[in-house]
Amino acid sequence: MFSHASNTDTIATIATFAAVFVVLWVAHTVGDHWVQTSAQSAKKGQHDRNPGQSSRVGRLACTRHVIGLTLTKVLLLGLSAIVLDLPLTVVGVTVGLSLDAASHWWADRRSSLAWLAKVTDRTEFYNLGTSAHSFHPVTAEGKPAGHLGTGAYALDQAFHAFFLFLAALIIAAV
Repeated sequence: MFSHASNTDTIATIATFAAVFVVLWVAHTVGDHWVQTSAQSAKKGQHDRNPGQSSRVGRLACTRHVIGLTLTKVLLLGLSAIVLDLPLTVVGVTVGLSLDAASHWWADRRSSLAWLAKVTDRTEFYNLGTSAHSFHPVTAEGKPAGHLGTGAYALDQAFHAFFLFLAALIIAAV
């Protein structure tokens, strides 16, 4: 549709995209849930309430998380490229993973994703599963109840998946 590449080239690019997307998704899940430390998860969204150290702590925690996450993606992508003989380029991988890392850092600072939910009229869903939502989960005694996730988490993961898709397109096409 956009180029005059041979059918074989098109099929190879599509196969590369599919493989890269799967690898990035697996690496994202491992990096976000197994590689990220509890401290990084707890602190990466900290911002200044009073001028001082809290915003710096948050930025550093988020940066450390994204470095670990990106290294996980590099390792799994490199292993997959070797085993599957994927035709990847240094430029494609660098541009794709840089876009992914920057978008991940932006979203994981939390206030930015909350802002995006607000401007897209998704605040009610963002608050789902928290006490800020009108239907927050409670026990029979009216105390906060455990649950499997929040709207903020679901929107966070959907945001990351979108940028994994873009990164895989770039990596496969460049």
